Amino acid sequence: MTTTMQAVRVHDWGIAPVVEDVPMPQPTDGETLVRVEAAAVGHLDRTVAGGEFRMKPALPYVGGVEGCGRVVASDELAEGTQVMLRGAGLGLLRNGTWAQYVTVPTASLSPLPEGMPPSLGATYFVPLTTAVTALRTVGRIGTWGIPDVTSAADEVVLVAGAAGAVGSMVAQLALREGARVLGLVLDQQQAERLPSGVEPLIASRDALSVLGKERPATLLVDTLGGQQLNERMGWVRAGGRAVSIGYVAGEAATLDLPNWLLLDVPLLPVNMIRRNAEARALAEEWAPLLVSGELVLETEEFDFAEAGRALELLGAGQLRGRAVLVPPTN
Repeated sequence: MTTTMQAVRVHDWGIAPVVEDVPMPQPTDGETLVRVEAAAVGHLDRTVAGGEFRMKPALPYVGGVEGCGRVVASDELAEGTQVMLRGAGLGLLRNGTWAQYVTVPTASLSPLPEGMPPSLGATYFVPLTTAVTALRTVGRIGTWGIPDVTSAADEVVLVAGAAGAVGSMVAQLALREGARVLGLVLDQQQAERLPSGVEPLIASRDALSVLGKERPATLLVDTLGGQQLNERMGWVRAGGRAVSIGYVAGEAATLDLPNWLLLDVPLLPVNMIRRNAEARALAEEWAPLLVSGELVLETEEFDFAEAGRALELLGAGQLRGRAVLVPPTN
């Protein structure tokens, strides 16, 4: 086996990563060597590479906190086993998945369902588990306690950012529960990408004004964040709730406390970092629906040399689904 490989490395904060030849990693006791098939490019990757995260890897580092691949060498797993790459400090405390090969503590690896495409294996975990948690555990769909909402079929779920990867997954799962689903999008192009059955809400000033007057939602699932979060909470009827799971439109939001209290809409955070064990169980339960096509997650593939562009598109909200880096096969 060759002694070098290609990897995408960050050399300075806020500077586009570059493709380089680096030494092939060698597994130590308790580790597995994995040939990476696909590596995700997500918001955490972008935050870390920008130098804005509290946990800063030593520069230069190989990015990528998620991915999937095939076992090359392991004391416990059979060669060729397809595994999810996530956790164990990947892309944070140790080199990540933006490489042809990576070593990972064997205990952190999870075999993927038979037939899982690499692009999905690298990207499905966060959208799927976050969506299930937002709707069931945090949002308590159908069981929140609104007087005339006795089941999920009585819920009106408004998904802000419904054309994105997480938002689309929330919308699909809410439809499966029998809820009426409203999908907030920027324009007609995004509206055309919504899952079948979702009622599009294009973000025009007139449409948003109507939402504020009618307050149709019983549950807001918000992937956008930013200063407009306060306004979107006003689209939920009194006694409903808003679940926050993202901040692509801005990392800060201001609550007007007197009017927030008057709205009577709790704001609930989804913290998936502390729910890792729960999320892995959810992934095992729900991933087969992605393999079968009952749930759909869009992905957009990029070569290693396009990693910087993928990060830019992610930051601008111009990706179709989740971005995936595909390593060279040589």
